[in-house]
Amino acid sequence: MHRTIASGLFARYSIAVSFCAVGWCSVCLFLFPGCSQRGVEFGGNDPGRTATASPDAQRKTPPRRIDARHLPNPIQVHPKVISGGLPDGEKAFKELQSLGVKTVISVDGMKPDVETAKKYGLRYVHLPHGYDGVPDGRVKELAKAVREFEGTIYIHCHHGKHRSPAAASVACVAAGLIPPSESVAILKLAGTSHHYRGLYESASVVTPLESALLDELSVDFPESVEVPPMAEAMVAMGHTHDHLKLIAEAGWRSPPDHPDLHPAHQALLMREHFTELLRSEEVLGEPDAFRQSLRDSEQAAEALEVALRAWAATSPAADAPPPESVQRHAAAISANCKACHRQFRDVPLSEK
Repeated sequence: MHRTIASGLFARYSIAVSFCAVGWCSVCLFLFPGCSQRGVEFGGNDPGRTATASPDAQRKTPPRRIDARHLPNPIQVHPKVISGGLPDGEKAFKELQSLGVKTVISVDGMKPDVETAKKYGLRYVHLPHGYDGVPDGRVKELAKAVREFEGTIYIHCHHGKHRSPAAASVACVAAGLIPPSESVAILKLAGTSHHYRGLYESASVVTPLESALLDELSVDFPESVEVPPMAEAMVAMGHTHDHLKLIAEAGWRSPPDHPDLHPAHQALLMREHFTELLRSEEVLGEPDAFRQSLRDSEQAAEALEVALRAWAATSPAADAPPPESVQRHAAAISANCKACHRQFRDVPLSEK
């Protein structure tokens, strides 16, 4: 009998986790990098983990970075598997096509750009997971995909530094394409933060799966999975984060190439994201500490907006630095983010 590894509940959970990572968790990264970020545990007791496959004979070179103009942080994990960041726009998908990619696998929570991918003859598969590790069921799905899909496969998350190299490494080891000894090295090559202990743990404990297990495994490879309400809020927050990052890099002014981005207005949008999350039924069911962190961030975002509006009202000189209060309120958002991650997001699957 075939085994079906597809759970709606798991998919919803993974999506929400991934969006927390690229949305709220990104908030603190625009000024304060190093912020850390929350699958089913897998390990050596799984009978399906008996190692029978050997590293693919095709593979002659170790993992390496590859040159790409429109793909973030691309890593050649195996001749048929590339890890990287979100392909954004026509040029990125055209570059994937030029690299011989036939299938794009997203492990991010964001809804894939299926239509643009199809224009370039690419198939999209959506298998999201969080920063706490790659769950056992997801490892099997990814392994089956990299073993059986034809052509080159591009596995991506948002930035291509954390979840996608972890997914690509465990998939290739589990499918017998690379030796387990290279799994952790792939994460280090990609620049995966050591704060993501769950991702490193997944890479360190994965072993090849039995070929028979993958043969009998029946998987529904969806091009896009349902996005729960919290995830929708997080993707909107992720867009606002990207705008705030550009604004911060421009000295907390409207960026020259994006004059439509008003600093105080973007801070207002960020505050509204926190406000709406606090009203959602999903967040009402979260622990008090989680909701308090959201409230603290909501207040800090509101204070950031006030500080930016007050500064703009003084008509500051073009080279005038922003007031200390702007940096202080941004730092408060960062501190709340990091504290929440330590308590709710960074804990590896094996410790839950």
